[in-house]
Amino acid sequence: MKAKPILFVPLIIFVGLAVLLWHGLGNNPSERESALLSTPFPDFSLATVDNEDKQVTPQVLKGKITLVNVWGAWCPTCKQEMPQLLELAQRGVRIVGVDYKDQRSAADTFMSDFGNPFALNIFDPDGSLGFDLGVYGAPESFIVDANGVIRYHHTGYITAQDVDKIIMPTLKRLQQ
Repeated sequence: MKAKPILFVPLIIFVGLAVLLWHGLGNNPSERESALLSTPFPDFSLATVDNEDKQVTPQVLKGKITLVNVWGAWCPTCKQEMPQLLELAQRGVRIVGVDYKDQRSAADTFMSDFGNPFALNIFDPDGSLGFDLGVYGAPESFIVDANGVIRYHHTGYITAQDVDKIIMPTLKRLQQ
């Protein structure tokens, strides 16, 4: 008795889905490329954490290479990365924070407890800037060149190894 070709359709579909899932599980989401690389930092007009009357725009990112760090007081891994950010600030790296989906009082308490490496801290309570940056969780960081163009995207918290092996070499390369 001959097998009908239609009987193999479920098997072919199963094998195809299995291959797609296997490939997807093998990808590291922290190594994903940002669609914003080599593009100007998204347009925004937001207040700062420390002054709700002071509106800032992407203009604050021009003139000096800047590490933009998206963080929140509610984020446990943001606490883990704070020593590295404080070290970068001590090494002269300009860091601008984006306080993402947070409350001002919680941000103030967080910085009192863990330190404040930020030259400026943008308040993004509804996550609009984070959305425009393609952020899907905090912390995430972007290196922005002196012209306001995104040159590097780091997903997840910055480790001590990341400082030495990725962040500082990228900053030095952009300064040349």
